Amino acid sequence: MRFARTDDDVRLLVVENDDHRFDVELSDGADERVRSLDQRTAAVEPTVDDTASASGFAAVDRITDVTTALETLERRPVDCVLTAQNLADGGGLELVERIRDRDPDLPIVLAPREGDESLASDAITVGVTEYVPADRPPEELAATLERAIERGRDRRRCRERARQFGAVFDDSGTYVWVLEPDGRVRRANDPVLETIDATAADVRGRPLPELSLWQRTATGRSSIRDAIERAANGTIVHREVTLHRSDERDEPRTFELTVRPVRDESGSVVSLLVQASDVTERARLERELRESEELHRVTLRNMTDTILITDDDGEFTYVCPNVHFIFGYTDDEIREMGTIDELLGPELFDRAKLEEEGVLTNIECTATDRMGNEHTLLVNVRKVSIQDGTVLYSCRDITTRKRREEALTALHRTTRELLYAESEREIADVVVEDATEILDLEASATYLFDTDENVLEPAAVSSGMARLHGPLSRHRATDDSISGAVFVDGESRFFEDITDADVPASPTTDIRGAGFVPLGDHGVLVVGSADVDAFDEVDRELTDLLAATAEAALDRVERERTLRERDRELKRRNRQLTRINRINEIIREIDAALVEAETREEIEAAVCERLTSADRFAFAWIGTTDAGGDRLEPSTLDGEGRGQDYLDSVSLSLTDASEPAVRTATDREVTVISNVVDGLRDESWRSEALSREYQSVVGVPLAYDEFTYGVVTVYADEPDAFDEVTRTVLAELGETIASAIAAVERKQALLTDSRTRLEFDVDDESFVFSRLAARADCTLSFDGGVRLHEDGAAVFTTVEGTSPSDIVDAAADLIAVEAVREIGDGESAGDGDGTTGTVLLELSPPFLALQLADHGVVLRSVEATPTTTRIVVDVPPSVDARGSVDVVANAFSDVDLQAKRAVDRTTARDLRTELLERLTDRQLEVVQLAYYGGYFASPRERSGEDVADALGISPAAFYRHVRTVQRKLFTILFDELGVPASTARGVE
Repeated sequence: MRFARTDDDVRLLVVENDDHRFDVELSDGADERVRSLDQRTAAVEPTVDDTASASGFAAVDRITDVTTALETLERRPVDCVLTAQNLADGGGLELVERIRDRDPDLPIVLAPREGDESLASDAITVGVTEYVPADRPPEELAATLERAIERGRDRRRCRERARQFGAVFDDSGTYVWVLEPDGRVRRANDPVLETIDATAADVRGRPLPELSLWQRTATGRSSIRDAIERAANGTIVHREVTLHRSDERDEPRTFELTVRPVRDESGSVVSLLVQASDVTERARLERELRESEELHRVTLRNMTDTILITDDDGEFTYVCPNVHFIFGYTDDEIREMGTIDELLGPELFDRAKLEEEGVLTNIECTATDRMGNEHTLLVNVRKVSIQDGTVLYSCRDITTRKRREEALTALHRTTRELLYAESEREIADVVVEDATEILDLEASATYLFDTDENVLEPAAVSSGMARLHGPLSRHRATDDSISGAVFVDGESRFFEDITDADVPASPTTDIRGAGFVPLGDHGVLVVGSADVDAFDEVDRELTDLLAATAEAALDRVERERTLRERDRELKRRNRQLTRINRINEIIREIDAALVEAETREEIEAAVCERLTSADRFAFAWIGTTDAGGDRLEPSTLDGEGRGQDYLDSVSLSLTDASEPAVRTATDREVTVISNVVDGLRDESWRSEALSREYQSVVGVPLAYDEFTYGVVTVYADEPDAFDEVTRTVLAELGETIASAIAAVERKQALLTDSRTRLEFDVDDESFVFSRLAARADCTLSFDGGVRLHEDGAAVFTTVEGTSPSDIVDAAADLIAVEAVREIGDGESAGDGDGTTGTVLLELSPPFLALQLADHGVVLRSVEATPTTTRIVVDVPPSVDARGSVDVVANAFSDVDLQAKRAVDRTTARDLRTELLERLTDRQLEVVQLAYYGGYFASPRERSGEDVADALGISPAAFYRHVRTVQRKLFTILFDELGVPASTARGVE
């Protein structure tokens, strides 16, 4: 029996008996091993079938019993088993069953000698691969064996594929789906289900793109749908899908999807296998690789250093693509030059030194580019071995740096010069002079800002600017000009062609390329050239640096000037503070002296002495107007002897109001002469003062309440000794001195017995007594008794010709009257002209009696009728009578002096004054109200209870006050009469 086709390595196990042997052949050179049917013997030596052909089996094992067959299968695998039904130790079906328990895929052919349909059915049931009766022709048995072997091979291949698929499907690092051709999920492996937290049932039948896994991808779903459609048509499709993580800070995950079509025996696509592998790291590396490659390409393309490689003869073996950056040539044009010497010049370096050291650095040379421009290069040379090249040249263009270094060196020199400049003009000259060297431009100029006129003034102009542009004009700090706009905006402006500027340039200028740079708040720097586009990046940078240097110098000069001004101001203020301290010291001393002084002479002497002590001022004197009112008489003076000499040499006549003291007495204003030298030839007193080293003068009136007590004049031996503060303090001092003099005179007035009595007729409707008398059509008289209180004064006034109630009504709306109280009821006068009575007037300040008392003048009486008012005052000898007349005249609009006479007290002491000194204000108020209220009349007009009720006190308190006043009055009276106190008490 021969096979039509078999593989050379097919091994066949034949299980047969002696009665039923199968005709099988070996291939050429193969061995046939036959097992004995006797289970007690071992394997029998095989016999060789010399007639085996090439179409036979590689090996045939012949066995006659089941046990040996099974042992053979355990020792050595076979490709097919051919068995008979009747065997030595059993049947063929038993062998099939036992083989199937071990190997379900091994091809088994049952060939019984005698068989029927029942045996065939049983054979199929136990798992035979093929069933063929033994009586069939050998060719049919051969075909059956061939078919069984092929089926076994197919089954093994399917199982192997199944195992392979299972390994792929169960891979924990890969997502795998089995899909229907339309993309619906048939199966998904565990990693997929764990990732989306689902079961196999949850995903089965769902379209793959709709799974939640693909929700975080922008275009992944459409890409997956397209891949499924293409794979369903029989194409293997690959896609990359990016999944974004829920946390945006995390890197997205990239998956590579492979969709493979699965075909059946007919070639139709019956399913799709989808594999998704996480290639995030690979994608990242590929992305970084692409970025790195792109970076290298961009770097090489834009690198300014040029790399050249030559052989030992200098011929080019490599030219960097960016060679045009420096030389302007293409790499081909460079190669056509032949050798490096044509490009960089011969003898660039010592070749022996290069051989020795291997690298030479920072070789400076010059080269000319394609346009004929010269470049300064910094070349590094290195020995290499790259393909055919042996020498590598690294060329760096340092033309700009070289130019910048040279310009910065020049700028450094300019900076040192500006350190010693002392004015804005000097700085402007230095900047314009050095700009030509620093910037290599022919025209430059500076404008400085004039704050007074608000204009930019040309401060310095180079010869090139004058030649190309002509004289520069002033410009307002506005946008009407380029300079003005740059100054206001504070931004530099450079023009390729100034004729294209938005602000029209001068039509006669030959300047084309121009730059305008602000110098801070100081002005503008202008540079230019006759060439268009004269400013490159370096020129602009250097222009800005030059302007910044100039601005810093201008700031320094301004700052130093400000510091000098502040220093001068500080010194001036220190001098002023010194003067103030000196003045304050003078004031304190004078105030202390005024408190202790008892007379006017002591006050004046103390003032002059304090003003001239310790070299404070050179000379001080006080003068008063003489009796005739014609000239100023010195009353007190202090200082060196030259002061008296000066007063003797100048005119003090009031008609010649040129001398400061006389002018002050005439004008009654503070007079200050800051510098005596001013107008030296115009006034004679100035030369007299200057000859005695008096250089400044101040005259201060001694005035208090519009009454002048004279003039104090102070002379200093330096100009401007009396500043504004000193003038103010001395003016206040003058008022203080006048007040002290008035107080002293008031005191002396109380102690003197003689005085001058002045009687005035007053015509002034604003006077309170005149107005009341006119309103009530009566006569009001006042005997001079005044009771002072915090808010004004209270006076008892006698009323004649009307009732006191009419006076109350008349005074109701007068501002000068705070209150009116009736003291006694009106009674008919003895002559039948009307009634009389007394009222208490509470008058608001200022009251005439108080004004006169401030100057030592005593208001003796007032009598007012409906038409006239007479006032009587007493002036003590220490008070100027003429000044007292002025005081009264200043108090009224129209005053006429009617009488002036001297009067003396009737006793050695003023009983009235003595009594007033001993009585309290309350006691005086009680007794006055009792007196004017008729308590002391006979018969009494008012009882003590009535007066006490009017006063708001108890009757007992009233009687106690009255008895106290009576006792004090009698005591004073008896003292004046010389009656002993004991006798007086006895009389009482």
